[in-house]
Amino acid sequence: MSIEPLAWRDRPSLIERLLPAQKISAEAQKERKAGAGQTLTALGSYWKGRKPLILVKACVLGALLPATDNAEADLAVFEKLMAIDDEAFLRREFRPSCLDLVKRLHPRGELSAEDAERLFEVRRRTVVEGKTAWVVEAFSISDVENLGRGVLQWRESVTESERHVWQLRWIQSFTYMERVASPTKRPEELDQEDLFKPVWDEVNAHLGTDARNLPALVEQLGVLRFGRRPRVGDTFCGGGSIPFEAARLGCDVYASDLNPIACMLTWGALNVIGAPEARRGEIEEAQAAIAAAVDREITELSIEHDCKGNRAKAYLYCVEVKCPQTGWMVPLAPSWVISRTRNVVARLVPDPERRRFDIEIASGVSAGELEEANKGTIQGGQLVYGLNGETVRTEFKTIRGDTRLPDGTTGNRLRKWEKGDFVPQPDDILQERLYCVQWSTRETSGSARPSTFFATVTEEDLERERRVEGLVRENLPRWQAEGLVPDMPIEPGEKTDEPIRTRGWTYWHHLFNARQILLFALLQKRSAERPESFLQIAKGLDRSSRLCRWHPSSPGRPGVAASGDKIEQVFDNQAFNPQLNFGCRSAAELLAYLDRYEGKRFDISSERSIHAAAAIDCTAPCHVFITDPPYADAIRYEEITEYFIAWLRKNPPAPFSEWVWDSRRHRAIKGTGDDFRREMTAAYGVMSALMPDNGIQIVMFTHQDASVWADMAAIVWGAGLRVTAAWYIATETSSDLKKGGYVQGTVLLVLRKRLQQLSAYRDELVQEVRAEVARQIETMTGLNQIAKGAGRSENLFEDQDLQMAGYAAALRILTGYSRIDGQDMAAEALRPRQASSSDTVKEIIDFAVQVANEYLVPEGIDPSLWERLSGPERFYIRMLDIEAGGAKKLDNYQNFAKAFRFGDYTSLMASTKANDARLKTALELKRAEFEGEFGKSPLRAVLFALYELQREVDIDEVISHLRDLVPGYLTRREDLMALASAIAAKRELKLPAEAQAARILFSRIRNERLG
Repeated sequence: MSIEPLAWRDRPSLIERLLPAQKISAEAQKERKAGAGQTLTALGSYWKGRKPLILVKACVLGALLPATDNAEADLAVFEKLMAIDDEAFLRREFRPSCLDLVKRLHPRGELSAEDAERLFEVRRRTVVEGKTAWVVEAFSISDVENLGRGVLQWRESVTESERHVWQLRWIQSFTYMERVASPTKRPEELDQEDLFKPVWDEVNAHLGTDARNLPALVEQLGVLRFGRRPRVGDTFCGGGSIPFEAARLGCDVYASDLNPIACMLTWGALNVIGAPEARRGEIEEAQAAIAAAVDREITELSIEHDCKGNRAKAYLYCVEVKCPQTGWMVPLAPSWVISRTRNVVARLVPDPERRRFDIEIASGVSAGELEEANKGTIQGGQLVYGLNGETVRTEFKTIRGDTRLPDGTTGNRLRKWEKGDFVPQPDDILQERLYCVQWSTRETSGSARPSTFFATVTEEDLERERRVEGLVRENLPRWQAEGLVPDMPIEPGEKTDEPIRTRGWTYWHHLFNARQILLFALLQKRSAERPESFLQIAKGLDRSSRLCRWHPSSPGRPGVAASGDKIEQVFDNQAFNPQLNFGCRSAAELLAYLDRYEGKRFDISSERSIHAAAAIDCTAPCHVFITDPPYADAIRYEEITEYFIAWLRKNPPAPFSEWVWDSRRHRAIKGTGDDFRREMTAAYGVMSALMPDNGIQIVMFTHQDASVWADMAAIVWGAGLRVTAAWYIATETSSDLKKGGYVQGTVLLVLRKRLQQLSAYRDELVQEVRAEVARQIETMTGLNQIAKGAGRSENLFEDQDLQMAGYAAALRILTGYSRIDGQDMAAEALRPRQASSSDTVKEIIDFAVQVANEYLVPEGIDPSLWERLSGPERFYIRMLDIEAGGAKKLDNYQNFAKAFRFGDYTSLMASTKANDARLKTALELKRAEFEGEFGKSPLRAVLFALYELQREVDIDEVISHLRDLVPGYLTRREDLMALASAIAAKRELKLPAEAQAARILFSRIRNERLG
């Protein structure tokens, strides 16, 4: 088949018209929940901002596929290529046994008894004269509950095609969320040839292509649209998910980031996870050799084995301080529990002669002693311990000498550590001691699951500690000069101030104890000239420092799985948190962890280019730019990654040696406001200039902060771009949610070059915006109806999708104009904003949001009533509608509160849990919330009436109160009845008592005598 270059040059992309956002959201969350099972976490899980690969794939294919006149067929082909269509789940190992199929479909009325007995038979294994034989019996639906697994089988007369039909019906009986919540495989986990083999005939027939795999299809799509294989660029490449997935699909890629750690992770994704099989074998062999050599050296030093041949698995250390009240040295820990599954604790045993405590490790203690040990010696910011039958309490800040400095910051009496320090000096306030060793037995050491035990520290252990410290003390200056150990000061910053202030640590190597410094120095020495090993060292640094918490095992409880004793990673919360007690992995344990990639490998052969450069310095022409830029200072990567840069900066192997090994904080784009807009506009202006006229950009960003929408619109205008679509993807799960307002969902903003210089006046735009919003929402609701007609049990597009599409439709019109009301919008976008002056950009965005929301009328609400309702009233009714459908995600409430400009929405919330959010009922509102716009609204009056009715207040008194609360009651009766009717319908299933009260109120208002 002949592919005509540039035949699709002017065709819109599918992502500009359609995207099954709900399915992509479900798949993205499934990928997130995989944790260490995610493809790129094999390189290290310390970069938390990676976007799910399934989301990146949706963006790449959505940008390359065309939007035709047959939207239904477009969507079907896209879903097949994403492996999110119904049939794909059979290949994704979501396949029923015969018994599963009958048990699910028959009670639902989707499989008759006659069909079940025609399709299936019972086969039982028996022994006849010493030989195994099968006995076949007819199947009766009445026996279904008595059958064991594997007994019910298809009759041989049932064809494969009929079996396929029934298996599909079983799959279609589940919602999409139920399917992905099952143990079904993610698309990337399966053999790609087998997964997509059945789709190519239909895909090629629709597109006019002749591909038999995704890279071939992507190349043909690129030729049709751009004249060659497409090149995807990402100038904020971070953890590398965008370049990796684009390359895996067959695109050439350009990746850059100002941060060298981001570039290193991206290089690893493309050249380690994406290495051909033979090359991957070489990498793993070389890394195993390095690990073995370091292990031999550690063994020869005799610092991890005891006299019985047991080998250390973990060392537990704690801070120790002198109590100012008693003069005793007291070890500090928030808990002295070491293992809950083995009932192991550390006991503090007073030593009056030395005025300190010995620490004894006890196993198999009682539940009472376990809970007592959990109290620790640090409680609520106080040093707390028992001595001579009395409890001594001292504020920890007093011990540290905290004081308020003239500039308003907090200082203390902690000594600032110097370049040559790696252990506390004898007169330091905060000392450090080893208090427990976890040993692997001699017989099982080195096995996959060694037998281990916890032991009290002995003099022999302390001698080994002194030997390690002596080795480090003797070699530290030389190692620092050679770049094997950091000599880099910690630069103050929002995150980096913490170790300086709380521990006095001023150089990065202070965050590591002697054992850790020795191990990483040996690894560095043997990893020269091997870029793959640099990735492994960084991965190890995240698992071994003084910042690693000891996490005692837990036996589990209903709904919560048991956990093992373990040492946490450094960046489990994207901050520097010095621990009062910490765990140190032994060399054997850490080397075993580093020497594996969990078998994750893909062959990537497309061209790739990686540069440590700012987005504004990009010079690579790309057909598609997909970027996940920084926003609102969510994560301070420019500070956090200095932890790694300090170790790796002096001796980077090629190609890392070509990069600037500095975080370059001063050049990092961060924050919001004027500087953020100006720097982002410059960056996206460069990318726009590097695209062909039919190029496309997809920008991922969060919109929890309402101002970010206006900022992004300003950036679009200033960069010479225009919006063509927007989609909302719920990328995070409840366990992924970060504190401090970090991203909970992702907006995909689809952009094109603004090729025309058009002008308009705001009044003229009103009808154009309204018409475009209506067209977009009607198209999507129409597809919902088509999907329901085709047997789907759920909508393709939910309210948040329609809302986002409405925004996009409005922005599509607005950003298509260069001048509005005579103002140059690019210049206006870059104009510094003054708190006291009007903001034209924000005013226009607010107008677009208002127009979009006018078309999001809940089912059962008259549009004219919807228009009369205030923003808070619309919020409450809309969320009632969503709750009636079973939705509970907090981001729905946040999105619509922003959309309806209702800042204090939490006052109406009974719960703001991430996955269990809900409104207050009439009973929960009680007599509160009568202030503000919502409190004075007719809806609040109706809800108060429902409260009184459920409290058995006389109906005449209820109506009297309603008349008092609603000015112009007689003119608003129809609205009040409509609101009561809506509440009755929305609350019927989940709150029947409130629904009944609403029906009573409706009837009483309708039948009351007027006059």
